[in-house]
Formats: sequence, C-alpha cells, structure tokens
Amino acid sequence: MIVLKHVLVATDFSPPSEAALTYARALAKTFGASLHVLHVAENFFLRSTPSDPHAIVAAKMRTLTDRLADFDRTVLRARPVVQVADSPAEAIVEYAQAEGVDLIVIGTHGRSAVSQLLVGSVAERVVRLASCPVLTVRRPEHEFVIPDSPTPGGGHDFPQEHSRRD
Repeated sequence: MIVLKHVLVATDFSPPSEAALTYARALAKTFGASLHVLHVAENFFLRSTPSDPHAIVAAKMRTLTDRLADFDRTVLRARPVVQVADSPAEAIVEYAQAEGVDLIVIGTHGRSAVSQLLVGSVAERVVRLASCPVLTVRRPEHEFVIPDSPTPGGGHDFPQEHSRRD
C-alpha cells in the first residue's frame, strides 16, 4: 500500500513545472495528501540587483499564489512557499526533509547529456539528494493526468467523484 500524506511540487514557473503541478495535484487528491508548492528564488541578497530583493520575493509569492486554485487551498490544503537560496536543489531537499514530505514532484527540461554536464540540472540533483521518492515530469511527453474541468486562473478542479473511462 502506498501512503502519501505530503506531496511537494517544486516550481520555477516553466511549462515543465506547470505539468509537474498538474501531476502533484492529482496525486495529492488521489491519496488525500496535503500539497506543498515551493519556489526557490535566487539569492539576490548577496548580489547587486536593480530591484529590492524583498520586492522580488513578494512578487514570486504572488505568482505562486496565483497558480493555486480554490480546490488547491481548500481540499488539498495547499501551502505556497518561497525560499531564497544559493542552491535550489539543496533547498528543495531540505524543505522536503523538514516537512516530512513523502513525494517530490519536479519538472525537468530534458536537456541533453552535454548540456547537463555543462549546466547541471536541479531535477537531477534533487533525485540524487532526496531521501524520498522523486517524480520528474517532462512536458509535453506522455500525459496521464486528465483534469475533469478547468477552473478560472489556470488551475484545475478535481471533483471528489469522477467516472473511469474504459
């Protein structure tokens, strides 16, 4: 039996991250788990930037909150979190450990081996460092989550009852 109480989706607001959010919502709903939605912002506090670092973090939180539907907040008890860190992968893994996360869902851009060698991959580092299972999602590869009905604001409603299509 698989038991999931806390599902974490890490997002950078990219299309693969949006696909990961869709998967995380469906898994949280299916297992009755809470949904943690984490964005790790670059550490602007130690670098010069033309904008106020606090304003940047507040803007990221608004963007994150805007991606959550009412269903996420009420049924999935979604918790939006923005953290500032030098290493996004390490911040994701540390958050998962601190919050007792059972599954991390993260989007991946599917870079080539050469590109990964040169640039690295947050998703790949999370897979290597995490102590819990990690589901990586590429878009638009094979989709197996089909929402019942779209909701305003880009989210999806996953009603309690749905029919199985044979």
